[in-house]
Amino acid sequence: MEFITDIAALEAAYGTPGAASLRKVAQELTPEYRRWIMASRFCVVSTVGPDGTDGSPRGDDGPVVRELDPQTLAMPDWRGNNRMDTLRNIVADGRISLLFMVPGSNTVVRVNGFARVTTDPALCDSFATDGKPPRSVIVIRIGEVYFQCARAPMRARLWTSGDESAGLPTAGEFLAALTDGEEGGATYDADWLERARNSMW
Repeated sequence: MEFITDIAALEAAYGTPGAASLRKVAQELTPEYRRWIMASRFCVVSTVGPDGTDGSPRGDDGPVVRELDPQTLAMPDWRGNNRMDTLRNIVADGRISLLFMVPGSNTVVRVNGFARVTTDPALCDSFATDGKPPRSVIVIRIGEVYFQCARAPMRARLWTSGDESAGLPTAGEFLAALTDGEEGGATYDADWLERARNSMW
């Protein structure tokens, strides 16, 4: 198997990008990109750091980010597993990409930029839900924002194929297999929903 090892060979294999794929890029939120991102309750955050890359799903009960100004977004870091993979990468490197999705639409909007983490009390308190503020907020400076080609969600039938999860491993099964049964299993799965409900924010 041979691999492409330089940009010239890559460009030769793919050709020239279409004009629309270049003209769709903005350096800040336009009214249209703002409407889309503010309608998104879910995004995937990608970061890079000294230990490698990280992709993390982020969701909220409302817009997953807040606009601070046309070039700046803020994302609360709600409770999770305390691995802090995304946050560690941001502190070390700062480069970030976000893919915003809205159920039912094959359009995906991407933001590429630079992020920092803050525990500023006023900003954290402004996101408080049920009286509980996030422990930190990710502040993203937009470098570019644009919509993605819709072919990938269309190929995957992301919103039209129905529930295909039957028979797939559960979180408890993943954990049990990796710990030789010391953790996880059916009890982990049975207790998970209540644990999540009590630790959502």
